[in-house]
Amino acid sequence: MENKRKRIFHIIQIGTNDDIISRAFDIFIVCAIFLNLFVVLFDTFDVAKDYKTAVNIIEWSTVIIFTIEYILRLWTADFLYPKRSFWGARLAFIFSFFGLVDLLAILPSYLPLIFPAGAVAFRMFRVIRIFRLFKVNAKSDAFNVIVDVLKDKRKQLFSSIIMILILMVAASLCMYSLENRAQPKIFKNAFSGIWWSASTILTIGYGDIAPITTGGKIMAMVISFLGVGLVAIPTGIISAGFVEQYQRARHVGDTAEEQKIRFVTSVVGAKHPYVGKLVKDIAFPPQLLLVVVLRKKDAGEEEIVPDGGLQIMMNDVLVFAAQNFDDTRKIDLREVKIKEEHPWVGKMIRDLDISRLELIVSIERRGKTVIPNGRTVIKKDDTLLIYSKKG
Repeated sequence: MENKRKRIFHIIQIGTNDDIISRAFDIFIVCAIFLNLFVVLFDTFDVAKDYKTAVNIIEWSTVIIFTIEYILRLWTADFLYPKRSFWGARLAFIFSFFGLVDLLAILPSYLPLIFPAGAVAFRMFRVIRIFRLFKVNAKSDAFNVIVDVLKDKRKQLFSSIIMILILMVAASLCMYSLENRAQPKIFKNAFSGIWWSASTILTIGYGDIAPITTGGKIMAMVISFLGVGLVAIPTGIISAGFVEQYQRARHVGDTAEEQKIRFVTSVVGAKHPYVGKLVKDIAFPPQLLLVVVLRKKDAGEEEIVPDGGLQIMMNDVLVFAAQNFDDTRKIDLREVKIKEEHPWVGKMIRDLDISRLELIVSIERRGKTVIPNGRTVIKKDDTLLIYSKKG
């Protein structure tokens, strides 16, 4: 049962090109998301009344698919959060961003069955399903670039938003002072000008509230000019963030020495001395480093990054990094030497801007080998052994 749960976990996660079932599941879920959103949009047209039965069938079919997916993700949450307890892993998934999106995507369909009186209000919440499109974007590394830019520039963005809010309040107070006597019904108090200041500063300018005094018009011109400049600040920050992100990716080659590593494989036979032993109990040759264990499964070949507690089994294929060996098995294994000015220095592995198809399997630091985890911090002069999955 444990192996089945693990296989289900790999299927419902973002699949690699060599896992056909997982890739097919990804495509299936994406199609279900778009089909569900189409039904939600189509239901707003008058012609949808003629196809009410078909609309209901499609909507409930997709909702049931989303429900099954949510239950499976909840069931296998301990593989997503291996360091948490049984209930801790499930709570972590429930309150994660995508966990909340998945839950809110299906609740609007079930709540009217429990609370019929609020059926109309609950239907409004179906718009939350559009956030499931983030799952489509999350399958692309380009989406991660956007997230990284927003994270890196969050302090600057927050500061610019505060500046805009301060200007809005100041503009509202000034306009109240200038226009209250001339338009007492429109500018009743300081907060009456908030809508005017927001529409002016954000360059919308509906014109439903406008100054009529000379001083008010001059103030409106000044606020409009300031608004154009301030609103451009967040745009400039985000644009600069994208430029820095791509320059950083290009700069990696100048701040790291990278070279391909030759490797050798060893098939563990029935009488092999490693059979049944834990990795930590095996004295490997000093010129070799065990980086990957390939283990045959019913669905194909599983790639395992070994730790000290991994038990070697019969028919395992051990992949060793070496400087003077080669093999015919096509595995992309490379060594990256981190220099002082490298952008990864001081960052944890989980925060690095690397593809999800790449894995840092070991770090050579001051003559010692470190088996990394997500919280391992990259340091100057570290030598990273990076394993790229096929596809």
